[in-house]
Amino acid sequence: MAKIKNFIQQSWLLIVASFCFGLLIAITNAAWSPQIEQNRIEKINRLMRGLLPKAECFVLAAQIEVKSPKGKIVKSNIYKAMPHTGEYIGWAFNVAGPGFADKIELMIAVDRDFKKIAGLDCLASNETPGFGDRIKNSYFRSQFKGAPAELLELFKTGNPEKIDSEIVAITGATVSSEAVVKIINNAMSQVKTQMLKKGLIGNVK
Repeated sequence: MAKIKNFIQQSWLLIVASFCFGLLIAITNAAWSPQIEQNRIEKINRLMRGLLPKAECFVLAAQIEVKSPKGKIVKSNIYKAMPHTGEYIGWAFNVAGPGFADKIELMIAVDRDFKKIAGLDCLASNETPGFGDRIKNSYFRSQFKGAPAELLELFKTGNPEKIDSEIVAITGATVSSEAVVKIINNAMSQVKTQMLKKGLIGNVK
């Protein structure tokens, strides 16, 4: 009987402690959520300006849904890159998919006709430090700038300075390199198809 009473007392304390801990996490998350979202928006704007430096501002043109390589639906914001004067010069959008360690989220920029990649950068990644996280480095990302906005292929060896559809993997981080290429290949056709349906590209003036 004493054992049962002791068990009940300990269980009650555990339940109360778990509730208080969960409540504290919820309160902290609610308090920090606006700041976290603001930081994300600022980072997106900073990355887009880096990918399309001639743009004066970026206008949200649409929000679409993209199915990741593993079937998860990811919302993608499509931004129109506008210069100081004249017509728009390109597009930027976020896409995501599984990496080696965790989800990788990219910002991709393309030209106004969606024919060439203007560049890409890493919006979020938790890949292995010193290995997979080198997908953020410019020597890897520079291979995509000017590459065709179509199916890309990954190779373990090659000339990374040659701009074409052949992407050279990072030595020691082939899985992370492959993940980036898969995310791009998976997203490009979906984004382009939906932008065509919405009249954002094609016979747009």
